[in-house]
Formats: sequence, structure tokens, C-alpha cells
Amino acid sequence: MTTITFGTSGWRAIMNDEFTFANARTCARAIADYLQRERLEKQGVIIGHDSRFMGEDFAAECGRVLAAAGIPVHLCTRETPTPVIAWYIVGRKLAGGINITASHNPPNWNGIKFSPDWGGPAMPETTSWIAERANRLLATRAAIPLMDREEAEKQGLISPCDPREAYLDDLRKKIDFNLIRKAGLRITCDPMYGTARGYLDAVLADAAATLTVLHNRRDPYFGGRPPEPSEANIPELLETVKNGPDDLGLATDGDADRFGIVDADGTFIDANTFIALAADYLIAERGFAGGLARSVATSHLIDRVAAHHRRELHETPVGFKYIGQLITQDAIVLGGEESAGLSIRGHVPEKDGILACLLAAEMVARRGTSLSTQRDELYNRVGALYARRVNVRLTPTVQQAIGSRLASPPDSIGAFTVRDTVTIDGTKFMLDDDCWLLIRLSGTEPVARLYAEAPDHDRLERLLEAGSAHFFR
Repeated sequence: MTTITFGTSGWRAIMNDEFTFANARTCARAIADYLQRERLEKQGVIIGHDSRFMGEDFAAECGRVLAAAGIPVHLCTRETPTPVIAWYIVGRKLAGGINITASHNPPNWNGIKFSPDWGGPAMPETTSWIAERANRLLATRAAIPLMDREEAEKQGLISPCDPREAYLDDLRKKIDFNLIRKAGLRITCDPMYGTARGYLDAVLADAAATLTVLHNRRDPYFGGRPPEPSEANIPELLETVKNGPDDLGLATDGDADRFGIVDADGTFIDANTFIALAADYLIAERGFAGGLARSVATSHLIDRVAAHHRRELHETPVGFKYIGQLITQDAIVLGGEESAGLSIRGHVPEKDGILACLLAAEMVARRGTSLSTQRDELYNRVGALYARRVNVRLTPTVQQAIGSRLASPPDSIGAFTVRDTVTIDGTKFMLDDDCWLLIRLSGTEPVARLYAEAPDHDRLERLLEAGSAHFFR
């Protein structure tokens, strides 16, 4: 029997295996029960989807479930980015939002993201309640009431919506498009067949940027690759920028909450570096007030930016929900995660890849230098740091032993002395010379995520090797 489990960004499963219409309806009913429990049902919910197979059909079925529970539904008429749904929730003061998406997962996956009334990803206590309720409904084979779509529309319980223009108008207040226009930037965009089509390219075209757009159509197969804007998944963008006259290459993932940045020479600017660069830019050039935030798995380069500008640094568990709360509290300039998610003060408490890409364009336009040059200048001021993540598949023997190994922190890992441990999410070993190693175990498969950072590439490689040898052999 299917078990519905919410991870850091919702429930995800393989289509036609566990992600079925029956299970999606059950999950939607559990969300409806949660909203009724919180007495929020009259505020309404937005429901959207990404560009995967039958996304609009799954969204419509969830709408019929909520309508049957008396909850008004704003049903998106096209594929809609996750940050746009978050923006609509906050702006319309809705009870929440549902997005039918598996984000950057491969094309045979789909999922349901639920965002509550504050607009960020749901907190664990919320998703735990919803998952428990959904699994109880599945176990008892409870019938899920559905309202006829035509009748729901007639009663005003389902109404069409497209937040695109209003969201883009709001971005025009947060990004300096006049700077981009004056700089005459040449940019290639890659929405990776996802929901940013008609968003990122549209506002850049309006700003008179010379624009090339790749993969600018709906393809549920995402070109045969996961729609994740990592260096490995955007070869066409890297090649186009490297061999052309572009100042910048910009990519977004399937639901447009993650970003990928390519510099003018075809160099991929990793998320850890860009988050620190963007934080420094917002403070130094735009005078943003507040602290900075990062997840425990994200580079400490942002810590150095915070120290340089005398700003408070917040370290959070993995999951943008924790950074989103700081955005909602107006406590930070910027918050980011190494998995290519960020948002800024005054914006939505959710990752926004469209915003991140536009911020990169503004940074190049205002400073008149490439992002690589800006990175080198930042290194000159605060020192260089290099971070990397690797996934380690665990053997049954190691999987059985890893808990006890992590529970008794060693005095050293290879040649690196352990100075302290941080356990807010996984186990993070603080080492000499600004080096650190973090181990987080997957809750769904025999995999460990190994993160490391060091001031040079040589020490980074030695640290990853030492960590693997100590814990996984």
C-alpha cells in the first residue's frame, strides 16, 4: 500500500506507481481537512502545476476535492512557478496553495507541494499532520468526495486564475530593469522546458536585452534529463554562452524555484558562490538592511560576507521553510541554500529562481564586470572557500553502523582535527582552518549526503576522501 510521506519540499513519487489520481485526491482531501481544522477554508486556495504529464488534470482533480469540501479554488490556467504561487498566496491572503510538481526530479516523477497561508513551504508539524491524515484515509479506503467541475464553477468554488502579469509587475519593482536596459546585456535563457517560460524571457525582452532562449516549449520529458539547472544538466546553455557573445547565461528548474548561472566565458557559477555574491551586492550596492541566512549545508562564504559587513548570520536546518520564516519576519537581506535556492528581503518566503536570475543580470549591469571578476574581488576581500557535495550509497553493513559512528564524534577525520560538532540537521564536524564536513542521511533510501568545504581545492579533495574513508568503509 502507498504511504504518503512529505520531504523538505512536499510529497513526491513515481507516476502511475504511487503518484496516481486516487492518491493525489487523498492527499488533497487531507489538505482540505487540515484547512478546516485550522478554520481557514473560507480564505481559498490556489492550485497550480508544472509542465509534467497531465499536470493540469491532477490540478483540476485536486480542485474538485477542495470544492467538495467547500473551499474556494483559484485554478491556474497554465503551468505556474512555485514562487508565483507563493506570491499569490501572500498577495491574496489565501489559506494556502497546492502545486502539482516534482520540481527538479526526473520526468517520471510527480508530486504535491503544499504552502500554507504565510507563503513558504509547510513546516514539519503541518506536513506531518497532513501525511498522517492522508495515510489514515488510504488505510480505511475512505471515499473521497468530488464536486462536478461545471457545478463548482457555477457556484464560484472553482475560478480560473493566471498570476503571471501581476507577479512580473511586482518583480519590476524589485529588480532595476533600467540598469539592465542601459547595459544592453546579451543573455541566453534556458527554462529547461519548465514553468519559467514566458516569465524570465519575457521580462528580459521587455528590458531590451539581446536574448536567446533555449528549450522554450513544453516537453514533459524535459529533453531526457532531470530539469535541474546543475552544470551537468545544461550543456547547451554552457556551449551557447561559451561560443557566443553573451554576457550571461541563466537557467531555472522545472518549477522555477532553483537557478543556474553561467558567466560570459561559459564558466558555471555554483550556487554557494552566487548566494554569497548576491548577498554582498545587496548590502554594498543597494543598501539592504538586515542579516543573512544559510542552511547548515551551505558554504560559509556567506558567513564571511556577513562578518565583513557586520551583519548577523543565521544558520538553519536544510529546507527553505526555515529561511522563509526569516524572510517573513523581515530579519534578513537574503537567505540561500546550496541546492540553488534563494530569496530576498521584501519578496516571497520561498525559493525563486526567476528572481535569482534577474538579480544576476542586475549585478552584471550595475557593476559592469563579469560574475567571475566579482567573485575574485570578493575572494580578495574575505578569502576564498570551496564547497562540494557528494552522494554516497550505503552498503547494508555501513547503513547499520553509521548511526553509532555519527553518535560518537571522532577527535580527528584523517589529518583534520575536529574542533566542534553542529547537529541542527545531520552531523557537521567543524575542523581546522575553516574546513568542515557535514553528513546527512536520506530518510527514504540508503544514501548519505556528504558536504565539505575548505580554503583550497586540494584540502577539499583530501577532506572528502578522509570523510568517506572514516564513515563509509
